[in-house]
Amino acid sequence: MNSRFAAPVSFTTHSAVPALPAGGVIGVIAPAGPSEFDLHSATRWMEARGYQLKVFPGVWEKDGYLAGSDAVRLRDLHDAFADDTVDAILCMRGGYGCTRFLEHIDFELLRRHPKPFVGYSDITALHLAITRYAGFVTFHGAMLNADLLGNKQPPTESSLLRMLSGQQPALLEHPAAYPLTTLAPGSASGRLLGGNLSMICATIGTAFELDDQGIILFIEDVNEPLYRVDRLLTHLRQAGKLGRVHGVLVGDFAGVDVSRLELLLKQELGPLNIPVLAGWRSGHCDPNITLPMGAHVRLDADKQQLVLEQVVVTAQT
Repeated sequence: MNSRFAAPVSFTTHSAVPALPAGGVIGVIAPAGPSEFDLHSATRWMEARGYQLKVFPGVWEKDGYLAGSDAVRLRDLHDAFADDTVDAILCMRGGYGCTRFLEHIDFELLRRHPKPFVGYSDITALHLAITRYAGFVTFHGAMLNADLLGNKQPPTESSLLRMLSGQQPALLEHPAAYPLTTLAPGSASGRLLGGNLSMICATIGTAFELDDQGIILFIEDVNEPLYRVDRLLTHLRQAGKLGRVHGVLVGDFAGVDVSRLELLLKQELGPLNIPVLAGWRSGHCDPNITLPMGAHVRLDADKQQLVLEQVVVTAQT
């Protein structure tokens, strides 16, 4: 095993990252699947919001179901973090491929150059790895192609930019048009960790598996039939990944009947006697609200609130 992460790291507190400044540079990488990239639209989007765009080479490549080879995608990840002109890193899309190069990530390099890193879906593997071995907050949030250039509802963009720029209030706003459901009452604090449920389960048994000690677990997924969601939750439970969780925030499960999903969640999570709040609009949904992975938060299922208990970005000097 690569010595850079041979000894598991347990961060009780994850460090804030430098905020995205006005006029800052946003680097775009494609660490997972390929996608058509419209440079003109992306540049226009950035400039309209006062930012500059830097596109890393792998965005233009395609290797079957991957956006370039593992070496190309890993190089872009390293280069984007190492580049001191880049203020934040935005993934182009998810798909598949991040798990293929996790053991080759230079976490020492990342620790020397912390900055906002944003994505979801397959990018969950990178969130789990970075929070575990680099120890700074990352962001489960909008990606360039599917979300920002896909014209998702305004809270998608505003929640991302508020979070990265340091303008996000402690109480995370959730759109009133999408009611939340308290599946189990109570309030609890812990580090917010998780992401795509399939990817969380895919890393179990590896050096990059979910560090579940005292966390608020966030889960979401897309196009998984209910029986597969059942299987994934059962896998988490039987792998011992639910017993130390302090609370669960359930994001969007696109393609699953909500009432049947909630019944399953009550069956699986109810015996844990921890707060469970469902319906949070983060994941493969519209709008897609940004969440800070690794940040210390308070989940209040009774008040249906998620509150930041630490600073997640700091102003650059």
